[in-house]
Amino acid sequence: MAETQHTYKDLEQFDRVVAIGGGHGLGRVLSSLSFLGTKLTGIVATTDNGGSTGRLRVEQDCIAWGDLRNCLTQLAPKPSIGSLLFEYRFNGESELTGHNLGNLILMALDELCVRPLEAVNLIRGLLKIKAQLIPMSEQSTHLVALSPTGDKVFGELNVDGMTQSPIALSLEPEVKATCEACHAIEKADLIILGPGSFLTSIMPPLLLPKLAKAIAQSKAKIILIDNIHTENSAAGQLTLEARLDWCQQLLGDKTINHVISHQRDNGKYHDTQIHQFNLDSRFSPGRHDKQALVEAINMLVRLEKEIKLSL
Repeated sequence: MAETQHTYKDLEQFDRVVAIGGGHGLGRVLSSLSFLGTKLTGIVATTDNGGSTGRLRVEQDCIAWGDLRNCLTQLAPKPSIGSLLFEYRFNGESELTGHNLGNLILMALDELCVRPLEAVNLIRGLLKIKAQLIPMSEQSTHLVALSPTGDKVFGELNVDGMTQSPIALSLEPEVKATCEACHAIEKADLIILGPGSFLTSIMPPLLLPKLAKAIAQSKAKIILIDNIHTENSAAGQLTLEARLDWCQQLLGDKTINHVISHQRDNGKYHDTQIHQFNLDSRFSPGRHDKQALVEAINMLVRLEKEIKLSL
């Protein structure tokens, strides 16, 4: 334990690290940074409309539970009965087939609680997870894209299936950001975006005006973690510079300070520094190696500290 603290002491100096995104990418980042304990907060996209989550949304008009469940599962200590049950997926031929037990538990707890966040916190307690997890919004909404031809494309699945990159994104209906998410961002020392699907995991939280404003007004440094491989979706047509421009349109004058990239050589785009690291996991090709990712983040935090001391 002493070695871990020494290795990542620059990260551990922070009181609040906030990671924003969705799906497997955010879960992997949170799992990598789980040694931060209560100092770590994940703000999770809630616009997924595929699989078990999509079926529940159609039937119950609830928020998308899948990405929250994924993050909870990746943060849960393993092995444990709780984590195994939470990730269990029903097989066979019945109405339950394809449903994930964790999604059903979260939905049931949501109906018993006053707020979805309370349901998440109950599961955090059950799975002994110290990091905080907050849905970007506690109201049901969908991602909508405007195509180059002027057509509206409704829902994450259809946005991911677009053959051309959209010219704009929005949320329908318009919903409010979870107040705890905005508060965590306001108090953050470091904000991490990604990795994950750019259009359907990273962008949805930034489309919430109050959340984007909280990031814009935050004093925190921002790190964007790029994917290991180019996305097999409309987002794959966007260059890194184009994706940074999309973020800046929503964040105003707030600069994304650093990009962690597996593919791009070191460089600079406007005020954003681009850093190349070898991050591909040999055990899970196509996903970030957890230790290498933490080391990369810690190195950039140390770099910012050195820059500040030199001024």
